[in-house]
Amino acid sequence: MQYKSKKNFPKNFLWGASISAYQAEGASSKDGKLASIIDKYQHPEEVANFEVASDFYHHYKEDIKLLAELGLKSFRFSIAWTRIVKEDLLTPNQKGIDFYHNVINECIKYKIEPIVTMYHFDLPYSLDKKGGWKNRETITFFLEYVKIIFKEYGNKVNYWLTINEQNTMILHPGAIGIPESGYLPTKKELYQMNHHLLLAQAQVFKLYQDLKLPGKIGPAVNLTAMYQGTAHPEDAIAAHNWETLRGWSFLDVAVRGKYNYLFETYLHDRDWYPECLPEDELILKAAKPDFIAINYYSTATITASKNDGTDVSARAGDQQIMVGEEGVYRAYDNPYVDKTPYGWVVDPVGLRLTLRKLYDRYQLPILITENGYGSPDELDEEGRINDIERIDYLKRHIEAIQDAITDGVDVFGYQPWSAIDVVSTHQGFNKRYGFIYIDRTDQDLKELKRIKKESFYWYQDVIKHNGVN
Repeated sequence: MQYKSKKNFPKNFLWGASISAYQAEGASSKDGKLASIIDKYQHPEEVANFEVASDFYHHYKEDIKLLAELGLKSFRFSIAWTRIVKEDLLTPNQKGIDFYHNVINECIKYKIEPIVTMYHFDLPYSLDKKGGWKNRETITFFLEYVKIIFKEYGNKVNYWLTINEQNTMILHPGAIGIPESGYLPTKKELYQMNHHLLLAQAQVFKLYQDLKLPGKIGPAVNLTAMYQGTAHPEDAIAAHNWETLRGWSFLDVAVRGKYNYLFETYLHDRDWYPECLPEDELILKAAKPDFIAINYYSTATITASKNDGTDVSARAGDQQIMVGEEGVYRAYDNPYVDKTPYGWVVDPVGLRLTLRKLYDRYQLPILITENGYGSPDELDEEGRINDIERIDYLKRHIEAIQDAITDGVDVFGYQPWSAIDVVSTHQGFNKRYGFIYIDRTDQDLKELKRIKKESFYWYQDVIKHNGVN
């Protein structure tokens, strides 16, 4: 739909950027930090691990000062559960608590709104050895951790995100990393984990509101609209299958407090439905998020399953992320979209469509918590990073957000990935997303110097003019 004029971005729009603890902080065993599953995953020897990462742990003052110079109104980061508690997972670790107080206070000093993710993939390793999220007891430990951070930071942080990309954890567990054993959970186990994560999230929503803390709280999922590959009616069914199973099935529980009908049928048919206790239904129904956060990178195009053993394929050649499912859908190459150097689809119009579908379904405010362009950025002879492709990517997606706002969608913030270069899960520092370059390679830490990319200055101007330019 086209309009005579576009709406401006809201006056208090939260222009920002994102990082996660394990990809940015480093100091992986410093000041009482416990091991997480991320620390124990298999990593290729030639790719950077997470021991130093971007060393945000030691450079946070410098980095937040740079983010203030960038003009950020908000900064999304995660708290590492493994920094907050001691080995019993119940006793607070004061040094870890102090670190995040310092980060939050530094943000507030520069009038940057801290946006905190409670859980960004980094489960304590000691819980993983007891079954991790397959074990219902993990919910209890998670709630104890959340009580600590609400007590410490609840009156300083106004925006909370519960669990980052729960759907990625369940649908593509290898995308996060491969455990030491090489074993990935079965589908039955994954959907039991999913149920426990949903119960944990629902109880966190309820706890936050019972404490009458001053801010807002919501889930954070990886969401995208699905296109049907052709006009064949079976392709339309397949696209609806995957859009529901990949996105709505997770958000329907988070927002509406009950399992999606198609999701339930799918799980029962395959004998994957999780074990539930009688009280679970009431726990889920009591959850009321204030907003929805989404990570958006690209759309997917879908055709009908052939159900002949060929439906599953690797996404963009990445064997850790398999797409397609026998009897459900298969991936289709869309000729109308662009691609990044890593084969990821680039589709700004798809962001507008995703936002419209999301708002139409739930009528809740939306915060975009990830969106970015990964590329092998390199310093030129003059010591600059001319990341023109990233600027073009972000420009087109920001225009799509404005189009969605003009449509009437309530979008209140944009947190592109990432604020600074961070360790990419599979490509280390060969694949970068940040506005600020971290001068290190996978094998050579150098001096970890911070260098502003051309996108830094471009985004600075966007924020200064509230998206008008």
